[in-house]
Amino acid sequence: MAMPVTHYLRTSKMPHIWCAGCGHGIVLGAVLRAIDSLGLDKDEVCVVSGIGCASRAPGYLDFNTLHTTHGRAIAFATGIKMAKPELKVIVLTGDGDAAAIGGNHLIHAARRNIGITTVCFNNSIYGMTSGQYSPMTPTGSLASTAPYGNIEEPFDLCDLVYAAGASYVARGTAYHALLLSKLIAKAIATEGFSFVEAITQCPTYYGRRNNMRSAVDMLKWQKEHAVPVAAAAKMSAEELVGKFRIGELGTRTRPEYTRRYAAVIETAQKEEAEQDA
Repeated sequence: MAMPVTHYLRTSKMPHIWCAGCGHGIVLGAVLRAIDSLGLDKDEVCVVSGIGCASRAPGYLDFNTLHTTHGRAIAFATGIKMAKPELKVIVLTGDGDAAAIGGNHLIHAARRNIGITTVCFNNSIYGMTSGQYSPMTPTGSLASTAPYGNIEEPFDLCDLVYAAGASYVARGTAYHALLLSKLIAKAIATEGFSFVEAITQCPTYYGRRNNMRSAVDMLKWQKEHAVPVAAAAKMSAEELVGKFRIGELGTRTRPEYTRRYAAVIETAQKEEAEQDA
């Protein structure tokens, strides 16, 4: 039987610090429902984060948790997975934490195909530090560090991570919360590196500067601009301008890194035993 979400929370750490209307609670709920659907014991799970609004999430979670330095969550998670490969290691990170200072770790974790699930809470802005633009801020959008509009092109993080070698890549939104939970569950169950981009809203720093002053406005935007992958496959390039795909965006089967590493250790130990015989 499904457990209530509170079963997985450190309620003594409440209330949370997120702003009214922030979508991070919806995404966190999707993560918890995904874990519950897989029937995982709390001791089987380790959740790691770096710095940023999304990265405060592990403090509220009653699992093995680690709150680390800016951009280094995947590096710490890699160490945990190498030491305890039996754990389900989940990184909760923001678009700045993952795509900017942590971008190199993200790319190489995907390249290695290490068995870590990364959920990126993408709210298109640095929310914790007053609304600077991030590598995911849409071109032309306003930010505290882009008062005349951001002139840079954002990453397509899902394309980037899949091209780097990840086994599973998907995208969901806070509006499509049930789908998001299913995608995260599949990601956690994947053998190898998995990545889920969760489009979420920041009405405080992104929305109010970009004519979406309420969470409802931003959720409506997600609904109107998200296109399921099956529908997108039938649309022309012109029809997809300004839209983004949601659902499973890439899957492949590759050897998982810690299993390959264990095989190397076994070979080395066998050779050493033969030499000592």
